Amino acid sequence: MCGISGHVARSGFPSRVDLVERMTGALRHRGPDAAAVFADPSLALGCTRLAIIDVSGSTQPLRSADNGSADNGSCADGELVLVANAEIYNFAELRAGLRRRGHVFTTDGDCEVILHLYEEHGEHAVDHLRGMFAFALWDRRRGRLTLARDRMGEKPLYYTERPDGLLFASEAKALTAAGVPVELDPDGVADFFHLEYVPEPRSILRDVRKVPAGHVVTVDVEPWRVRSRPYWRLEDVEPIDGSCAELVGEILTGLGPLVTRTEQPLGISLSGGLDSSVVAALAAKFCAAPVRAFSVGYAGRPANDERRNARQLATSLGMPFHEIEIGTARATADLPAVVAAQDDPVADFAGVCYHAVMRAAAEAGVRVMLQGQGADELFWGYPWVRRAVALSEARGKLVFYELDPDFREAERVGPDHFGEAMRDAARTGFESSGARPDIDLTGLITRTYLRENGIAQCDRLAMANSVELRAPFVDHRLVEAVVGTRKIRPDHRDPPKQRLREAAYALLPASIADRPKQSFSPPLRAWHAAFLRAYGDLLPGGELVRRGILTEVAARRLSVADFPDGAGSPFSFKALMLEMWCRHNVARARR
Repeated sequence: MCGISGHVARSGFPSRVDLVERMTGALRHRGPDAAAVFADPSLALGCTRLAIIDVSGSTQPLRSADNGSADNGSCADGELVLVANAEIYNFAELRAGLRRRGHVFTTDGDCEVILHLYEEHGEHAVDHLRGMFAFALWDRRRGRLTLARDRMGEKPLYYTERPDGLLFASEAKALTAAGVPVELDPDGVADFFHLEYVPEPRSILRDVRKVPAGHVVTVDVEPWRVRSRPYWRLEDVEPIDGSCAELVGEILTGLGPLVTRTEQPLGISLSGGLDSSVVAALAAKFCAAPVRAFSVGYAGRPANDERRNARQLATSLGMPFHEIEIGTARATADLPAVVAAQDDPVADFAGVCYHAVMRAAAEAGVRVMLQGQGADELFWGYPWVRRAVALSEARGKLVFYELDPDFREAERVGPDHFGEAMRDAARTGFESSGARPDIDLTGLITRTYLRENGIAQCDRLAMANSVELRAPFVDHRLVEAVVGTRKIRPDHRDPPKQRLREAAYALLPASIADRPKQSFSPPLRAWHAAFLRAYGDLLPGGELVRRGILTEVAARRLSVADFPDGAGSPFSFKALMLEMWCRHNVARARR
């Protein structure tokens, strides 16, 4: 894993090595093991490295000059330069095929295959990659920079155009370290207050965008042109006439050796529920070294505390077990660190828990963590999404986030709370792309809540602790199997996660596979009250008022607000998180 950054200059401007050095410094948490900068007249690239595969080698940037030459005309004069934040799960298989075709490798790492695939396929190299990645590849001969992001958006990539060219980085905070102003995008702010995050391609910052998942962005220097194209969409998956449970079981078994491939200690975030239990069983089966299990619980052991179940499973699988108890005082003390780590703000109480797990893993010497993220979104784990499908079918039009009480609260109170800067702001709209609400909603929940609240947040909180996070359930081949079979045999009326449970019987005892879902939810009401007591005074007269996002009256009201019945992330909590995010990032930009 790595943090990557760069500046590609327009004709007549020099590349800004100084800015890339600043961005590289701002990304050291993503790669504490090494850092380097490459400079060309038109381009500067930076990279920090967290060494997971080929620990003693595979230093970046990687250059085609290091690859030798092959009969197929591969580059041998440094024409290609690559920085990649990636874990390419199928790199060994790809490398074997490339070697048979005459390619010469100089590292044992996973990222070098990207260079060789580009030599054969250009920007279509991404079609052959399985895993998580965000990379930048400079083709000096063509004067072209290629930016690419994996299909499910596991690895981040931000960019902004300027008069002198284009800056990009793994995290938005690196761009602000290079002088990009901390100016809020009103449309992004509207999204944040409605959804608790900002969906791609927007970010919370004006003029900063995310490379969308499953997209390639090419930047040609002469003449200057920036183009973006999708290379994969969940909704476009071909129908599959087969058993979903059987296919998922086969793919998970094949994934086991790939996602446990590491030269560093491996751990798992274990809740005791179905999703993480399946991943734990895979890890125990395919990882030769001991896998450590980490589980969060809450003071007083409320009903949703799953430590007992998690410990029992870990013991049965021979995993050393670490439990982390989070009380209200600890959650309150940790909140500023969570805000600082999130990069794009995310108003999710569970962020405190994710951060605590990753910090505990790092303190235990674990550098790679597995997680069950994605199964709820793919297998109908959320009741409200199942209701949305039923209502969409009944009404003949798409029903989505309007079922969420926090979304409805923002629709209701936003106009009375927002200031002048939000007068013309517009949140992201959600539209149907076809006649299948179940497919549309699978795509929407995956592109929004899973990608931004789940995947992106957990990536930042893990990498803030220099830990790589892997989520087997978002492997694109598994996603294609679920969606492809769903196109033939709809399953939204089946019991929740039925097809995953059927696949899990081969890995887990029925007593665990059939265990009812429990919410991974902290004591929201108590934490909300404590957070406002500790930090609510930041809102009146704060950054959001100064920038015209909130009125002063609204800020005062929100600083002492109660927790609404049925809420998950109320308007007041979103306001507090955004205020703390602004203060932290303004202070960083001034340093």
